[in-house]
Amino acid sequence: MTRIVSFLPAGTEILYAVGAGSELLGRSHECDFPPEVLKLPIVSRPALNLEEMSQAEIDEAVASRLKSGESLYEVDELLLRELAPDVIITQDLCQVCAPSGNELTRAVRDLPQKPELVWLSPQTLADIEENILQVGEASGYRANAEGIIKSNRARIADVQAAVSAERVRRVVFLEWTEPLFSAGHWVPEMIELAGGHDPLGKPGTDSVRMTWEEVRGANPEIIIVSPCGYRLDQSRELAAALDKIPGAKVFAVDANAYFARPGPRIAEAIELLAHLFHPERVTWPHATRPWELVP
Repeated sequence: MTRIVSFLPAGTEILYAVGAGSELLGRSHECDFPPEVLKLPIVSRPALNLEEMSQAEIDEAVASRLKSGESLYEVDELLLRELAPDVIITQDLCQVCAPSGNELTRAVRDLPQKPELVWLSPQTLADIEENILQVGEASGYRANAEGIIKSNRARIADVQAAVSAERVRRVVFLEWTEPLFSAGHWVPEMIELAGGHDPLGKPGTDSVRMTWEEVRGANPEIIIVSPCGYRLDQSRELAAALDKIPGAKVFAVDANAYFARPGPRIAEAIELLAHLFHPERVTWPHATRPWELVP
């Protein structure tokens, strides 16, 4: 059995999807899917009390800590030593999303046995597939990882076929609302596959700040409100506070589950977008309803 600790929700989801969930011994405070992971001890948590802060306060506090060189996360080094992992799943894409290079270097420096570090830092959908393979390889479940990728590709191909003859929808995807941030990394690619186009999106690179004038100037038919790490109820509240653009439908979505976690549910997230863009062509067969049309 491989002893694994995950500092990253996407990594945790991948582990369970490939069949290695029973080998996971510790998690980050944000690792909440599948639900059984909640019984595991928490190895890392934010240094800031984000739940009591507004988006603007979070943005200001994060910028301040990054400027001063302070860490955004705290790692329970005693617990990490007790768990004695063979493998640690982490990331080096975003200092805000989870513990990254500096925190991890300090945490593993004094461990008696140096674990294998699996870095997940995807920029594109192809990178996400590679990450799934990396986790499968490190946990001994590569064949299962390959099966997930094959299944996801087939589902995405079905979406493409369903929307191929439809008019492309003009979309603006918001990864943050105060201040406004564009779609970045893998999200613009997902939008395109689902039959939409976001002229403000930044495919394969970081999202950027933008103004409401830029959003209005994009003349969107659909605005997706998907604040990074936020669940549907939180997204809905922020979407309701936005200025209105005549003719634009506004959908709040569960960003935490579908767009901020580059992992096994990426095909389901593309199906979700396609259903919002082209409901007459792509159905939503799942029991959950992770979006809401905001009047």
